[in-house]
Amino acid sequence: MKIYTRRNAAVGYLALKAMQRSIDRRRRRRSGLRTTAYIVLGLASAGILAAALAVALRRRQGDAVEDAAFDSGDGEIVGEYVTTPEPVPAT
Repeated sequence: MKIYTRRNAAVGYLALKAMQRSIDRRRRRRSGLRTTAYIVLGLASAGILAAALAVALRRRQGDAVEDAAFDSGDGEIVGEYVTTPEPVPAT
């Protein structure tokens, strides 16, 4: 009795092709999921970058407002006078 026949060869060939198609379908799905994951990751990192930029700009504007308030005075602290420290008596 022969093990290698045309029928067995055809069945084996078709089984291998079916397995290859199954593997190819999985790869296509994975690449689609991978692309989606990259897009989501890119949007998230862009959002984080935009938030960091907004915080930096807000801090810069706050510093500019404080600097303008100090520049308008004559060196006085509001509500108090600037005094020099008293000399320490010599002993």
